[in-house]
Amino acid sequence: MSNAVIVDIVRSASGKGKPGGALSDLHPVDLFGTILKALVERNGLDPATIDDVIGGCVTQSGKQSVNITRNAVLAAGFPDSIPGTTIDRQCGSSQQAVAFAAQGVIAGAYDIVIAGGIEQMSRQPIGYNTMGEDPYGPLVDARYAPGLVGQGISAELIAARWGFSREQLDEFSARSHRLASAADFSRDIIEVAGLSHDETIRATTTVEGLGGLNPSFASDRMAGRFPEIDWKITPGNSSPLTDGASAALIMSEEMASKLGLTPRARFVSNVAVGSDPIEMLTGVIPATKKILAKNKMAIGDFDTYEVNEAFAPVPLAWQHDLAADPDKLNPRGGAIAIGHPLGASGTRLLSALIGTLEQTGGRYGLQTMCEGGGMANATIIERL
Repeated sequence: MSNAVIVDIVRSASGKGKPGGALSDLHPVDLFGTILKALVERNGLDPATIDDVIGGCVTQSGKQSVNITRNAVLAAGFPDSIPGTTIDRQCGSSQQAVAFAAQGVIAGAYDIVIAGGIEQMSRQPIGYNTMGEDPYGPLVDARYAPGLVGQGISAELIAARWGFSREQLDEFSARSHRLASAADFSRDIIEVAGLSHDETIRATTTVEGLGGLNPSFASDRMAGRFPEIDWKITPGNSSPLTDGASAALIMSEEMASKLGLTPRARFVSNVAVGSDPIEMLTGVIPATKKILAKNKMAIGDFDTYEVNEAFAPVPLAWQHDLAADPDKLNPRGGAIAIGHPLGASGTRLLSALIGTLEQTGGRYGLQTMCEGGGMANATIIERL
C-alpha cells in the first residue's frame, strides 16, 4: 500500500454569506473552478494526470446542483477526461472528501486526486434545498418525536449540559477573532474577485461587545420542550454564514517523488461516527476517542488540533471531555471568526492544521468536525 501525502492545499478567502458579500456575485461553479485551477497551476501539475476530483457541498440545489464538482472541473479548464463527484456529509463534506481521496491512494485506485469543497451561503443558505419539504419522513419523526431540531437548539443543549456560561462562550469567541486576526493565511489564500482576506474576521471584537447580542434561537415552543435551556447562543458565538471554496492536492508518495513535488503532510487515519441527532454536534467527542484508540495514540501526542467552531460550546465541550490543552486548540482562530462555508470548511481546517504544524515544527495534528444529523469525522495527519 502507498502512503497518501498532501502536497498542497489552497482556499479562497471567506466572503460574507449574504448578498453584497465579496464573493456573492460569483457563480459557485466559477468560485470552485478558480480554486482548482490555482492549485494545479502553482504546483506545475498537468491536469490530465489527475485521476479524480472529489468535492463536498451541502446545499446541492440551484446553482450548486447537477454535480457541482464536475462542473467546476470543466470551469477550471481541465481536460474533458477528468471526472468529478460531489458528496454530502454535511459540515464535514470536504473533510470526508479528503478521507475518500487519501483512502483511494492508499488502496491503489488513485495516483493523483484533488479533494475539496464549495459553499455559497449568500445565495443558498442552510435549508434552501428542502424547498419547504420535510426531509426526514414519518419513521424518523416517530423515532425522535416530537421531532428533530435545528443546530442552534443543539448548541443550546450542549451549553446547558456542560454548564457553560454566556461569558465563557463569548470569551472563546473573542479569542477566535483575536487569533485569526494575528494569523498569517497568505500561503493558503488564493485571491478571488479581489478578495484576499477573510471578510468575517473582526479584530476589534470584545467580550463586552459580544455580551450585548441577543440569543438567536429562543422560542416559547422550544422552552417548553427543553426547560434546561437558558438561551446563550447568539450571532457572536456562532459561525457566520460564509461563501468559500478550498482544495487539497493528494497523491501517492511515489508519484510526488516522481514529479519532484515536496509533500507537506502525510494522511495517517480517518474515522466517521454517528451521534445523537437531537444533541447533534457532540459527535466530535466519540470520533476523537475512536481515532485515538484505532491508532493507539493519546491526546497529548498531538502538537495541535482543529475542532470546527460551528458554535462555541462544541470545541469547549470537546476540550473538556478530552482534557485537551487549550493552547493547542484552534491556535489560528476558527469558524466563529473565519467563517464556515459548509462544504469547504473541512479542507479549510486542514490548511490551518498543516500551517500550524509547519510554523511550530510539530509532528502530528488532529482535525475533527461536527456534522448535521448527528455525525462527525476525525482525521490525523503527520507533517513531513
